[in-house]
Formats: sequence, C-alpha cells, structure tokens
Amino acid sequence: MLHLRPLSSLEKVFHDEAPQGDIFAGCSFLAGEEISFQLAFCADESCAVFPEITGDGCAAYWVIEIPGGNACPKGSDNYFLRRKPGLFPDLLRPVTAPLRIRAGEWHSLWVTLRSGTSQDITVQLGGEQAVFTFTCIQKQLPAQTLLCTNWFHCDALAQAYDAAPFSEPYWEILERYVRCAAEHGINLLLTPLFTPPLDTEIGGERLTTQLVGVTHQNGQYAFDFCLLRRWFALCEACGIQAFELSHLFTQWGAKHAPKIIVNGARRFGWETDADGADYTEFLTQFAAALLLLLQELSLTERCFLHVSDEPSIGDIEVYARHAALIKTLFPGIQIIDALSDYEFYRRGLIAQPIPSNDAIAPFIGNVPALWTYYCGGQRRNYVSNRFFAMPSVRNRVLGLQLWKFRCTGFLHWGFNFWNTQFSTRPLDPFTCSDAGGGFPSGDSYVVYPGEDGKPLYSLRLKVFHDALQDVRALQALEKLVGYDAALAIVEEGLNTPLTFSDYPHSAAWLLEVRERVNQKIAAQLHK
Repeated sequence: MLHLRPLSSLEKVFHDEAPQGDIFAGCSFLAGEEISFQLAFCADESCAVFPEITGDGCAAYWVIEIPGGNACPKGSDNYFLRRKPGLFPDLLRPVTAPLRIRAGEWHSLWVTLRSGTSQDITVQLGGEQAVFTFTCIQKQLPAQTLLCTNWFHCDALAQAYDAAPFSEPYWEILERYVRCAAEHGINLLLTPLFTPPLDTEIGGERLTTQLVGVTHQNGQYAFDFCLLRRWFALCEACGIQAFELSHLFTQWGAKHAPKIIVNGARRFGWETDADGADYTEFLTQFAAALLLLLQELSLTERCFLHVSDEPSIGDIEVYARHAALIKTLFPGIQIIDALSDYEFYRRGLIAQPIPSNDAIAPFIGNVPALWTYYCGGQRRNYVSNRFFAMPSVRNRVLGLQLWKFRCTGFLHWGFNFWNTQFSTRPLDPFTCSDAGGGFPSGDSYVVYPGEDGKPLYSLRLKVFHDALQDVRALQALEKLVGYDAALAIVEEGLNTPLTFSDYPHSAAWLLEVRERVNQKIAAQLHK
C-alpha cells in the first residue's frame, strides 16, 4: 500500500520523517505563471513507482536527496529544519523511469504547471491518486522589472563537461544554462570580460574564461570583441535583459588586477598593483574601446560595472581611488557592488550599493534604487536565504520583502559555483554541496550539471522563482489598487509590519498572502 500526502512547494520531504505540512489541494494563479506542487508518498513494502499525470502543461520530477555536510554553520539562528549533516531534498530529476523506494521511507514527486486555463490535475501513483484544483485568473502576470542576478560561473561549465571555454561544444552547453537562468527570473547575467576575480585563492587562479581578446604592441592595446559580441547575442536570444560586467579589481580589498591574458599569456593578476601605471593605462585604452562597442550595440544603459566585491570599511580609501577612476573612464555606465557598510554610500563613492539583507536597514529610504543580496553569511536574524537546511518559506518570503521595500535589484553569488572555496579545484555538486566545507550546503549553486550539457534544477531554484513571481503579482495588484492597499493585504493579520527579518515562519501564511493577492486581483477585474 502506498500512502500519499499532497503538499505545496514550501515543504521539504525527508526520507526518514513523515511530512507534517498541511494538505495542499491547489490554488489560484495568474496567466503566464509557473506553479509547483508536490505529492509525498511512502510504501509499506519496497517497490518501484511511476506516476501518471492527467492535465495540461505539467512536468514531473523526482525529488532527490543530496548530502549536506555543512548544514547549519556555527552561529546560525534557529530557523533551520535540521542542524546536523545528512541528506536533504534538493535535486529535481526529470521523471523518465520508475523510482525504486524502500519500505517506510518517504519520497516526493514534484510537479510544475504552466497553463493558461483552470483545471484539475490528477496524479496517480502506485494505485492511489490525488487531485489538485488550479484556478487561472485571467490577468497576465506582468513582465519582470526587478533586475536579478545569480552569478554565472563559466569555468564550472567547462570543468563539469570537459569542454574548452568558448569552443563550439561549450557554446551549446552555455546556451542551455543561460536559457535556464532566464526562464527562472535571472535577467541580469555576469559577463566575464576577463576571468572574474571572485572566490579565488590569493596567488592562485581560476580557469581562464576571458571573452575579450587582447594584444599589445608598441604601447598600444588592441581588443578583439568577437566572443563578447557572440555572448551578448546569445544571452539576449535566451531572454537576458542586462549584463553585469565582471569586476575590474580583486575581491575583498581591490588591491590587484584580475587575471588578464594579453598576447596569449597572463600580463595582469595578483602580481599587479591595482594603482600601478601599467594597469591604469590598460583600463584607459580598454574603456574607450568597450564604450564604442556598447554604444554600437545599444547596450550602454543595460550594462553594469563592478569595481570590487565585498570591500570592508578598512578598504574604503583604496576602493575610493578605484571607483573614481572607473567613473571617469566609463561615463554613463552604472556601477554596482556588493558592500554593506553605509559609509561607502554616505561618502558618495558609489551611487548604487548592494547591501546584504541583514545590513540593509540604513540604506532603506536613503538609496533611491534599493538593491540587496545574501550569501553564506546571512544565516542569523531570520533573514531570507536558501540553504539546504532552511525551510522553503525562508527562501520564498524574499519576494514579499523585495516588493514592500521597492527593491529594484537582487544579487546572489552562486548560480552554478561547482568549485571548492577559493576555487582550488572543481567538485561534484551531487556529492559535495558545501564547496569543500567552506560554505553552508546549498549556498553556492541552484542547478546541477546534467547529462548532455543540460542543467538539472534544484527545488530551491523553483522556490526562488516563486518569490520573483510573487513580486510581479504584487506589482499587478499595486497597479490596480495602489501601494498602500496592496501592502495592507500583505500585512493583514500581522502583529508587526513585515521586515527583512520579521515575518511569520509559516508556509500556510505565505500561501494565504498570495491567495489574498490573487483574489483581490480577480475582484478588481470584475468591477
């Protein structure tokens, strides 16, 4: 006998524990929206199961548990599902064959629905069945206006598939991953002008992924933009709307240049003083050439530059010099950087800071276009994040927060970082989810390298996409009833206003908020 439990996408099903989440019978959705739901199941005897799904626009996946070694790092708050290393539901493997299960173990079938019509979805499994009712509200989900980047690591694709960067096989793989990112709301893509100086051991180097060809002769640099042109064209064809150009100075202090290959050999890198005349001259010539290209392609207003990632207050004077240089060399291009000390903004060193969501308070109301980010450090004070061991509510609530505080951008560093910390070697994300112990499990990636160069999704990617869709639904409601009325619907019944760290830790609450939003939209359409 098979025991079934219909669940929302906000539950995580562990093999060694019966799920406690509320029974999920369905929901409403806006036209153009993707909906995810689950069917948890447990068998009295070991067997193999295969689902039969009746309904239009469905795709089905087995939820596979992945080892989580660094599940809940020391100093984390108490809003985690589990605190010890173990197996965590995360990988969504497309259903192509029966799943063999052992007696008494719980598993989950994940189903996504993309449909423009109301319908009942019937899922049959092992002789049992569950029926889900979905109601389509005939209001198109608005286009995404929030800029969202999850850093795209080109070296990881090359290493996982043994494909030389920017070879023809590599471009085929690249297209699949870029399209996957765009389909899940990542519309701003990290673009490796030069090998990004991110999470690289000091003195070490990551696999070269440089889109700009550079030669040097008689004091003059020449730039070949053929690969960069192809990158821009491919990304736009896949749905990418804007580009963040890779950092022009090293991480955590901006003291050196990124690795740059010139005349076929490394000319700049850790050995390069960022303040040196040689690198300044290179940047001067490069900026002039790049600006002409971006103007030709009408990309100037859709490109963003980085100076250095996560500078601390002790780096502020160095950062100030480099930021001033980049502003001078690249007029008209916005500069964005992940940095959380308000002093950088107060001093006018950057017009578009990106503070972490646990340090955003002084920026709220003071920065006209508010952005935020989170990474491995944001595991305290209940702020949103998406580690293996965190509840999915903690992932999805970000959408309500981004909308309430009128954020225009969100950044995360790990779409597909399949390296150890500091990129000392590549790793297998199916067996090591914590960058070799350096990061919380799940911090560094939301996709897995599937066969034939195809990405495999994580449930965290799907839930994060739900958060981005929540932003769009709230924007639709706001347009109909105004911001204050929309916010009142979101905060209905709360004892304290919604903040980045204060919200109900309840899947039922979050689903109810979204249902209230949908029903208010439906009511306005019938007026």
